[in-house]
Amino acid sequence: MSCVVSRRQWLIRGAWGAAALAAGMPSRSRAQGDFPRGNFEVMIPTGAGGGAERIARVFTQVWRKALHNAAFEFEFQEGAGGLVGYRIYVERKPRDGYHLLFGNMGPETIGIALERPSFRFPEDFHYFCQVDVDDSVVFVRRDSRFRTIQQLVEEARRRPVTVAVSRIPHPVSIGLLALGEETGAKFNLVPYGGGRPTMVAVINGEVDCGGLPAANPIQLKDRVRVLGVFSDANPLGPMMENAPSINKVFGTRIPDLPSARAWAIHTSVRERYPERYQLLVQTARQVFSDPEFERLYRQTGAPWEAITYGDAEACTRYVQRVVQLTERYRDLLSGAKA
Repeated sequence: MSCVVSRRQWLIRGAWGAAALAAGMPSRSRAQGDFPRGNFEVMIPTGAGGGAERIARVFTQVWRKALHNAAFEFEFQEGAGGLVGYRIYVERKPRDGYHLLFGNMGPETIGIALERPSFRFPEDFHYFCQVDVDDSVVFVRRDSRFRTIQQLVEEARRRPVTVAVSRIPHPVSIGLLALGEETGAKFNLVPYGGGRPTMVAVINGEVDCGGLPAANPIQLKDRVRVLGVFSDANPLGPMMENAPSINKVFGTRIPDLPSARAWAIHTSVRERYPERYQLLVQTARQVFSDPEFERLYRQTGAPWEAITYGDAEACTRYVQRVVQLTERYRDLLSGAKA
């Protein structure tokens, strides 16, 4: 996914630039040397106030230092599990390197794979910087009568248990539907359009339980309790009262189902403006080693341990795996949507 320039190509480009400068013409490299000259516009394909906005604002507060202190302006477009925002970004936003997308690769890739829209990954857009890896969990309000994941599943065998989720196309939805298939439990998924309203629905008792990435309930662990995690490793276990791996409890083999947020860009920018693309890639990577990023992120209450850098190749591998899982559980997801 990275742009590799051979030594010969580099020499040719240098000679071309020198000749253009001597002739009084602005060279391509010179013209892009001041990038960015204006602000960046970021599409977030979900509602404002959620985890994506939280991470994006903290990240760009540090990132802008390496980008001439350019400002980042955010646009939020929820709808159709993120498809509305992606469609607007791919089809309407200029392909100039100033327009970025910050998405949750897991649920949004599932939505794209299910709906099969006209735009495609990675031909039309691609992710170039993964920011975190956040395991999916099942949780209840703190005073719920369900004290363990076994109790919840036993109840779901007797009657449909209502589960608040941020959206149906989501890794945690795959986990719950697969768990139901394995155990005979019935889970009625109720989409609430974002992490915050999902948390509120659980805390207010509108539903029996919730399913979200771990960072959400960890921030409100005085009001909710995690019952199980769709991860065998469960690296954030100590922050969730050592909630067990669901596979280990039931002897199932449900794949790990993390969410992973990442920066994306129009794929054509990589070829049309390689200098701009490389600058974005390199400076985004530098954010992770800046102490200010950790300091600001910890202030949000979200677990720093979830922050995990991934380059374009790592992002592509993640997307390909999610697409495979979507195809594997397509019937269950389609049934839940219906």
